[in-house]
Amino acid sequence: MRLIETVHAAGHVLCHDITVIVKDVKKGVAFKKGHVVTQEDIPELLKLGKDHLYVWENDGTLYHEDEAAAILRDLCMGKNIRAGQPSEGKIELTAGTDGLLQIDGERLRAVNAIEEIMIATRHGGTPVKAGDKLAGTRVIPLVIKKEKMERVRQAAGDRPLMDVLPFRPLACGIVTTGNEVYYGRIQDTFTPVIEAKLAEYGMTVMGHETCPDDGEKITAAIRSLLERGAQLILTTGGMSVDPDDRTPAAIRAAGARVVTYGAPVLPGAMMLVGYLPAAEGREVPVLGLPGCVMYARRTVFDILLPWVAAGVEIRRGDIVRLGEGGLCLNCPVCTYPNCGFGK
Repeated sequence: MRLIETVHAAGHVLCHDITVIVKDVKKGVAFKKGHVVTQEDIPELLKLGKDHLYVWENDGTLYHEDEAAAILRDLCMGKNIRAGQPSEGKIELTAGTDGLLQIDGERLRAVNAIEEIMIATRHGGTPVKAGDKLAGTRVIPLVIKKEKMERVRQAAGDRPLMDVLPFRPLACGIVTTGNEVYYGRIQDTFTPVIEAKLAEYGMTVMGHETCPDDGEKITAAIRSLLERGAQLILTTGGMSVDPDDRTPAAIRAAGARVVTYGAPVLPGAMMLVGYLPAAEGREVPVLGLPGCVMYARRTVFDILLPWVAAGVEIRRGDIVRLGEGGLCLNCPVCTYPNCGFGK
């Protein structure tokens, strides 16, 4: 890259895009990288405030910003991710399908720790829709040493930094617990809420059991749904520490491997996450939903449901990390997931 006076630029190749900005009218590229400057271009370039230009002189040790951005793009390109064309040294990545965005944060930080490198993403572990913007890649200077980009490759490792895991249309079984519902003292207003949230991810209800506050009957209902092919089981009610709340013990009695009973999230602290053994060595997720899911707009269930829909195994460490960002502010106008809750 060589700096020359614009009045002497005819015949030279631009090594970067030149932007035109007209207030309240437009912002775009007036001259693209790679353009061969003509004599007629010079007055227009001067009007854009370009008394000097960088022109391309590659000595074999450098990458142009577009080439470097493409390297960063390739490091990100996992499953179901699409990339646009370079523009002003930047490449944007978008989702190729509805799904859960997964990002290896540790390796991403290792890449961004290298000076002059930039990959900016949205939060991982969150649902996205096809076409949603996921990330942008670029380097800070107009040209960058090839040796530095090799360090970037080593920091990123041999796996993509990002994936979008498509949602699966799971068949869900629901177990509603509580004497008040079982004996008809009150109407079941919990199940319609659950059905609406499941529909957001293309899931359907394959079976619904209603049980009194009886641990053995709750356990039997869970096992029945499992035997009938449920791919996800949700229990509603009976998740607190009151004497009549039998659901956590009933889930364990059904054979569940409990990952956690309790989460550092509000609303949703009394959430239970577990896995039930199924045929052919598979495990079926079981979630014990606290009462807040019935009336709060967004809870821990909204954070975890897309993970289950995408087939991501929930581990204890995943739950622990939810503490930072796990406080819903109950905003008058809810903008979830475009907020800090669960991130």
